[in-house]
Amino acid sequence: MDITINASFLPQTDAEASVAFYRDVLGFEVRKDVGYEQMRWITVGPVGQPDTAIVLTPPAVDPGISESERATILELMAKGSYGGIVLATPDVDAAYAEIEAKGADVVQEPIDQPYGIRDCAFRDPAGNMVRLQQTA
Repeated sequence: MDITINASFLPQTDAEASVAFYRDVLGFEVRKDVGYEQMRWITVGPVGQPDTAIVLTPPAVDPGISESERATILELMAKGSYGGIVLATPDVDAAYAEIEAKGADVVQEPIDQPYGIRDCAFRDPAGNMVRLQQTA
């Protein structure tokens, strides 16, 4: 069996702010920008890695979600405890310095974790946790 992760979904509450973060701060390319009524689904991904993508999606748009559930999701997003993703880089300290200099919301500076990785963390404009770990 040969399975890869092609796309992950993260909620966004402000499409332009999310595009600015993933494109201008992380250096991702925008691959698709699909609108429907007042909503937008934006596919972004690392340059040179066309098989890996993140779809920035409007939150809680599933018609099966109740208003109460929708409110809970939005509250969790506002706290930054709803969505997240882990990215990797060969030099987490250099990437951290560049991302921090571009004004990202820093959650954690680079540290060596007790489970054997060095990582740091940011929040995107929707409150999603973006962890960045060192690959080497």
